Amino acid sequence: MLIKMNKYHISLVMAVGVWLSSCREVLEPRPIDILADQFVLNQASDVATVRLGAYAAFRGTAAPKVIVGDFTADYIQHNGTFTDYQELGNKQITSANGVAGALWGSVYNTVYVCNFLLEKLPTVPGVREAERKRVTAEARFLRGMANFIGATTFGNIPYVTSTNIDANKTIGKTDKATIMTNVLADFQAALTDLPEGSPTDGRPVFAGYATKSAVRAAMARYYLYQKNWAEAEASASAVISTNFYELVNYSDVVSKDFNNESIFEVGYTASDDPGTSAFGLNNLLVGRREVIPSNQFINQIISKESGERQRTVAFDFNAQGGGDNGWSVRKYGTPDEDNNNIVIFRLGEMYLIRAEARAQQGRMTGSTGALNDLNVLRTRAGKNTTVAANKPPLVTSATQAEALLLIERERLYELAFEGHRWYDLVRTGRAQAVMSAFSPNWTPKYELWPIPQTEIQRNPSLAGQQNPGY
Repeated sequence: MLIKMNKYHISLVMAVGVWLSSCREVLEPRPIDILADQFVLNQASDVATVRLGAYAAFRGTAAPKVIVGDFTADYIQHNGTFTDYQELGNKQITSANGVAGALWGSVYNTVYVCNFLLEKLPTVPGVREAERKRVTAEARFLRGMANFIGATTFGNIPYVTSTNIDANKTIGKTDKATIMTNVLADFQAALTDLPEGSPTDGRPVFAGYATKSAVRAAMARYYLYQKNWAEAEASASAVISTNFYELVNYSDVVSKDFNNESIFEVGYTASDDPGTSAFGLNNLLVGRREVIPSNQFINQIISKESGERQRTVAFDFNAQGGGDNGWSVRKYGTPDEDNNNIVIFRLGEMYLIRAEARAQQGRMTGSTGALNDLNVLRTRAGKNTTVAANKPPLVTSATQAEALLLIERERLYELAFEGHRWYDLVRTGRAQAVMSAFSPNWTPKYELWPIPQTEIQRNPSLAGQQNPGY
């Protein structure tokens, strides 16, 4: 079964907007059950509830995607008792891994709710045309994001275009290239009707909902993964040039939700923080310390080149002992802290995408060269020290090969534990070289995640279609 729902019920996390002291709106979900055959999307007042349900469904992809992206790679070592994370730490991932099931389920939950909106919204009377266009665009954006995550994680996956649950139970795999073509179509359609998101009242753009900038950021990442360097550069530049966002102090990247660098992030409040769940990042990285930063990662992140990015991790002498190196990740806080959201896109990534795209096109130096963008981030990383020796060194020259390795390392410093590392190594063809040096258990099969075994068992069209090696 492709979606975590039976024929009669859809278990959705619905959301209502609340205003915090900063006057910024966040999503506070409350779980309710809705009969699929009686789902209320019959009048204009119903649209807001289902719209927020789509965002809530997408939010379910965020923590598992960070886990897949960073725990599969060389960032972590196992430090606890959970089998799922032992598999990730030891690089012995199986198709029964709970993270695979959680990500797969969240992808298809998002697709389902978005398809529901796209099917029903055109027939709902009384909806203002501007609202209909905006919500349709949001559904296309979120569906595109879900399918992008699914295809880049699992490869060939079922492509679900309707809410017909009986039909969806037997959809076979669609090749990744076709999925990605459809992802781009969703992004392009969304771009037309989403708001620009300009800060007309003097506040920074609120990153809790999709805007044109969020779609352009998604397209920049999409084109980077597709090796379309010119379009990746153009899309990243389009976000940067809006001047809606700014590179904040890196300490704010670590410790503050909805900071001025954030383009799109999924939000939580004290009442629904994921920190206590099986996939809650604060619970895994700080509370239980089920996984800890690997020694290899620590040796890199605390280097001079990292500068202020060292704030991503913290050391506790009292936590040392046995195989515990005493280090923890600081990016995901508790309900009482201001950093429990998960960032999907931020400005720092746009500079890195543009740098890589420019390097791949052979432009290393000058104002439109790769090194200029890399140095923008290094300058930010040394901003809060007056001691020259503590500032990350700027790079003035490099060959293309050298620049690409510098950018790979800069992505480690800048985007650590935001869910990018494994995807980066796979898309650049560097996974085997990096990961085989990190773990003797690494094999090429881990360049795709396994289709969850429960889905193979439930869907007859997936029988015999498991990814190679699992």
